[in-house]
Amino acid sequence: IGGFFTFLQKSYLLLFRFVVQYRIEKLYQVSEVYTTVTNKEKFIQIYRENITREGADRLLAYLCSDSCDFFTAPASTRYHSAYEGGLCEHCLNVYKNFKGLLEMKNIELDESSVIISALLHDLCKIGVYKKGFRNVKDEKGTWQRVDTFEYDDKLPYGHGEKSVYIISGYMKLTREEAFAIRYHMGFSGPEDNGTVGKALEMFPLAFALMVADMEAAYFLEGMPEDK
Repeated sequence: IGGFFTFLQKSYLLLFRFVVQYRIEKLYQVSEVYTTVTNKEKFIQIYRENITREGADRLLAYLCSDSCDFFTAPASTRYHSAYEGGLCEHCLNVYKNFKGLLEMKNIELDESSVIISALLHDLCKIGVYKKGFRNVKDEKGTWQRVDTFEYDDKLPYGHGEKSVYIISGYMKLTREEAFAIRYHMGFSGPEDNGTVGKALEMFPLAFALMVADMEAAYFLEGMPEDK
């Protein structure tokens, strides 16, 4: 069994490298995709047109409410999309990557499941980033105050499992959607590699979401130059 999971990990790395090489010329186009429509408007449009199951409207209402910072929160403290609005932008990038991967590999998956897993996989990051600052030296050696974000999770329920928990409070997920969101971190998370490998083997949606998420985080967004 151990040999199988080693093979799966190696296969995943090879596929990920291939995807990156194939799509590298498009990496700098993402920032231009939503120039005429804001990220929030684009997210809401995609959501309303494709996610229509019972409870979806209540979930969207929560995301748009004053008690939720989904559309203004960063996607991380300093690694990828670490700026206001970065979380929503990251989810849109994952969705774009997801569609590109399926088209490139000619893979057919349920469209609504693709959209749900891509747009909602990181709801676990709602309400966990607080504004702060740190002091850094500029090119002249003078200390300057730089705005930043601090991580403060008031609902420490995990990562992917927390997203599943939040979504399930409003609408039902299919088993494949739940597994995809739960394990979208792939082998980079704290879970046992055997468990992750089994989930990716069972559910193609989970594997594709993992690749799309990593491409967005590591290649499309990355770490800001001043960090």
